Amino acid sequence: QVQLVESGGGLVQTGGSLRLSCVASGSISSIGVMGWYRQTAGKQREVVAVITRAGSPSYHEFVKGRFTISGDNAVNTVYLQMNNLEPEDTGVYYCYLRKIFPPREYWGTGTQVTVSS
Repeated sequence: QVQLVESGGGLVQTGGSLRLSCVASGSISSIGVMGWYRQTAGKQREVVAVITRAGSPSYHEFVKGRFTISGDNAVNTVYLQMNNLEPEDTGVYYCYLRKIFPPREYWGTGTQVTVSS
């Protein structure tokens, strides 16, 4: 089993910044990808950013230039630096991990991000 523990959510004003962290533990060999998804009001869960074990990031269009994903393989942690936050970024942010062997996905319980206007 894999456990994902998120931290760093909170309340911030428009234009502010937050940094999310997610630590993976348990059976964490063969990690392929870690990253972040979010669920905002009235929408299904959607990808925000992911990063491969080799350090290659990918971003959804709506966060390019504002958010930066990074990882520290030594401590099995992925970070999401969020700058210039907008009210539309308000939602629950979920940590995501995909293993290669066996192929399986894991989710954190989520951390709330609220951006006030």
